[in-house]
Amino acid sequence: MALPKDNRVIIAVGAGLVIIAAVVLALIFTGGGDKAPEAPPAAKGGLTVDVADAPSLEPTRELRCFVDGQFVGMATLADCAQRNGLATDALDVGIDETGALAAAPTAAFAPPPELPPVDMAEADAGPRLEPNPATPSTPAPAPAAGGNQCLRHTGSDWRVLSNGMSLNACVQALYAGTCVRPGDAQYGRWGDMTLRLVPRRVEQSGDNSRFRTLAEQDRNCQFPGMN
Repeated sequence: MALPKDNRVIIAVGAGLVIIAAVVLALIFTGGGDKAPEAPPAAKGGLTVDVADAPSLEPTRELRCFVDGQFVGMATLADCAQRNGLATDALDVGIDETGALAAAPTAAFAPPPELPPVDMAEADAGPRLEPNPATPSTPAPAPAAGGNQCLRHTGSDWRVLSNGMSLNACVQALYAGTCVRPGDAQYGRWGDMTLRLVPRRVEQSGDNSRFRTLAEQDRNCQFPGMN
């Protein structure tokens, strides 16, 4: 009668092993939920830089440096500013056309254009129609109250966007949704004021030479402060 007893022992040991294995597997699968969340790609190496975050970069990080509109090699922000004879906050920092981080003096690649002619033609609202002598002419609509002429510089000449627009509306019409790279700039006019879009901001100037910040631009290339 020893054989049946041995079979029972073997069966009991096997059942115990199955139970132990099930408990171990359960602990493995349930313990996975307690793992720390995976670090974002930027934390694994390879700094992800947004134009709006560029001024807070590490002082030792090297960027593509431009002097007098020419690429002069890699340098830290402080070294690049020294090569340009400027303070570090006078450099625009962001992503250039190669996809690399770059630094260049504000509007180094795009100096202010000549002012528009005094007799700048008014914008056409639509196709010109020959006046009908049989019907009285309709006077043109007057500019909006408090508005000024809003112009865009295309790179070769000036184009009228509106003859009666507020400053905020002019900035939005010129630059909303548009960002420029370090060293670049886009120009416009509102009345007698020159407007300039540079990285992260729009600037204004009364003499087409000395500019100061008018509005900050967010990372989506919008102007929330001018809505």
